[in-house]
Amino acid sequence: MKRFILVLAAVLVSSVCSLAQNDTIKILAIGNSFSDDAIEDHLHGLAEAEGLTIVIGNIYKGGCSIDRHVRNLRGDITDYEYRKIDAEGVRTIVYGYTMARGLADEDWDYVSFQQSSPNSGQPETYALLPELVEYVKARVPEDAVFMFHQTWAYSKDSKHKEYHRYDNDQIKMFNAIVAAVDEVIPQIKDIKIVIPSGTAIQNARTS
Repeated sequence: MKRFILVLAAVLVSSVCSLAQNDTIKILAIGNSFSDDAIEDHLHGLAEAEGLTIVIGNIYKGGCSIDRHVRNLRGDITDYEYRKIDAEGVRTIVYGYTMARGLADEDWDYVSFQQSSPNSGQPETYALLPELVEYVKARVPEDAVFMFHQTWAYSKDSKHKEYHRYDNDQIKMFNAIVAAVDEVIPQIKDIKIVIPSGTAIQNARTS
């Protein structure tokens, strides 16, 4: 698993390095446990190794789907842990945050969105993503770059209760995720980058 988390962090760093213009880069994830894996362990250190000063925020709720994020923003619900790693690498967690409060904490340069794992390969479950993007767009700097985090398939022997949606088949799930992201994300003009973590993880699994 550590190998896969390093792969994720490296993919994220490569996604922002070429676009970085500020002295300090501020990256926010609106996510779930997959954003935890992607940004909270090694991303800060890898960015530092590239000569980047980075601040990381994670508006976190385990298993949170796009639909649940939208219900939360509509009701201004305190459903989240707000996890932050500052420029010095110090990590803090505060409970009972709303999405709006996390968005207001910094002038974010990059914001990433993602789907929950059971829904990640089902394009019809992305229907409320434009509403989520518009809500965030109104609360971050005008030049913030929006990204979509393509998540990854379950392990071959996963016991996840929703794996049956993909016939308990890792390759079928992976292909479904790629197809869903390829179908949905180009239709949302404000999302400029797809972070291909699912593809990176699948490559790591098979190489």
